[in-house]
Order: sequence, then structure tokens, then C-alpha cells
Amino acid sequence: MAADLITMDDLTNEEIEALLNDAEKLLPVAKGEVYLPLLEGKLLGNMFFEPSTRTRMSFETAMKRLGGNVVNLGALASSSVTKGETLFDTMKMVDGYCDVAVLRHPRQGAAQYAADACEIPIMNGGDGAGYHPTQTMLDLFTIRQAHGRLDLNVVMVGDLRYGRTVHSLSHALSRFGANLTFIAPASLSMPEEIIEDLQKSGANITVSEDLLSNLPNADVIYMTRIQKERFADEDEYLKVAGIYKLSRSNLKDVKESMIIMHPLPRIDEIHPNVDNTPHARYFDQAFNGVVARMALLCRVFGVSVPKEVGK
Repeated sequence: MAADLITMDDLTNEEIEALLNDAEKLLPVAKGEVYLPLLEGKLLGNMFFEPSTRTRMSFETAMKRLGGNVVNLGALASSSVTKGETLFDTMKMVDGYCDVAVLRHPRQGAAQYAADACEIPIMNGGDGAGYHPTQTMLDLFTIRQAHGRLDLNVVMVGDLRYGRTVHSLSHALSRFGANLTFIAPASLSMPEEIIEDLQKSGANITVSEDLLSNLPNADVIYMTRIQKERFADEDEYLKVAGIYKLSRSNLKDVKESMIIMHPLPRIDEIHPNVDNTPHARYFDQAFNGVVARMALLCRVFGVSVPKEVGK
């Protein structure tokens, strides 16, 4: 079987492109139009130590659409975590039950820690303010689906300090020649070490606090919510809550082809009046989590996706 997926560095550019191609082929399977039991008899462990809707459900959907099955950790209150069981011991137990596991955990570095504990492949479903590589794959798929390429002007907005989705996505997009603009209040700016890494790799980076002036040149606007749960001090959260809001009236001068993305859940960063514009792609983006994770699961098990699915 393939190795763990902890960060996007675990995939080459060629592997990313192959996964995006596989995801495209798997669209009719994700929609339930074709049944393709490529993973029949395989078992996925969904180990979510943090709340999740899209990541957990899309992994479960992806596995079941491909004929596999899923076991979930369930509510932490009913697990042995409440008895003081360590993450190491919990993951060693899962290692004996499942063929692959997805881990979401509030502690940065937890996914690598779990991978070191397990023989089965571990896929990082988000580790604190660290990385979220499977989200990056569905984001890349959504961007390529809309534009046909990835070397675009991408504007990332909101909580860039704690936002693991933008950490992973910025690294991946820079590898494909994208121009990146980071828009955040000073207290939530993209970490300096990430900017330095991106610049060392030759990425074109712009840092700003002004959203509206950066809209006209954007091919992709990637909105994120201010994550209240990452703040130790609620007063600090209240200083920046609701700082960036996008509504239909802001879109008069944007490119016709510009798309708006959001990893969800949204709070008030995107007004509902944007939902029915041709720019809104965040619900398509959420659905694309199924096809992207299907492609990743096939890769983990070394299963080839047929060239013509359903024909």
C-alpha cells in the first residue's frame, strides 16, 4: 500500500496531477450514477478528535461509494479518551482493526505522531493549526475544474495564521506557479516561516490587509472564517471577528471567470446573496471532497481507476 499522507510534501507534482485526473474520472461514482466497488472488503477508520462535518462525511461517502466500509471513533465522551487513553494507544488499537485511518486532532503534529505509531497508512484530516492535505486536493480539483489550470492569481482571506487549509493549499499552489495574495489582519497573518518557505521556492507572494482592492485581478478568492476555537482570549477574537465580509455588491468589477471558495463552515464571511452568482463554488467544493478522497483512497490501496468509468 501507499505511504501516509501527512502534508502535501508527501505527494509529487506528478502524483497530484494523476490524483486530479482520477478524481475527474470518479465523478459519476461520487454522484451515485455508477457503482464501482474498487475497495470492497477494505475498512477505513475515521478518527476525529475534533468536530467535523465535511471531512468526516466525505471520507465515509467516498469509502462506501467504492464498496468499502467505515468505522467511526464516535463521540469522544463515549470513548476511552475520557479514561485517559493516550493517542498512541488509541491509534495502536485502530492499527489492528482497520486497513487505513483518517485522523483529525486539535494538536499540530498529531498526524505524524499517529503515523509513527501505526503500520497502516494514516491520512491527515487536519492537525490543529498545521496542515490539511486532503482538503488541499479537493481545493486543487475545484480550481482546475473551473479554470483548467492552477497557475492563477489566488487571493486567500481571513484567518491565515491558524487556517490549516490555507497552509497546505498555499504550498501546493506555489508548486504549480500560482501568484498568491494573503489578506488578513496583522494578528492573523500567514506565519512568517510559511511565507519564507514559499519565497525560497520562488513563489510570488503579496501580503495585504485590504480585500476589496485585490478583487479585480483575482482568479480565485479563497475565504476562510475567523476560528474562534483557536483563540485563548475571547476579547482577542472579538477584535477581528467579522473583519472581512464578501457580498454581491463587491463583485461588480471582478473577472467573469473568478470563483469564490470557502472550506466551510462559513459564519458571515460570505453573504447568502453571493450563493446564486456564477462565482460561488463553495458548495461544489464541498461535494468535490468525495471525488478527491476517493482518488486518495484508491492510491493508498494501490488500486487503479479505470480509464473509462461506467463504460
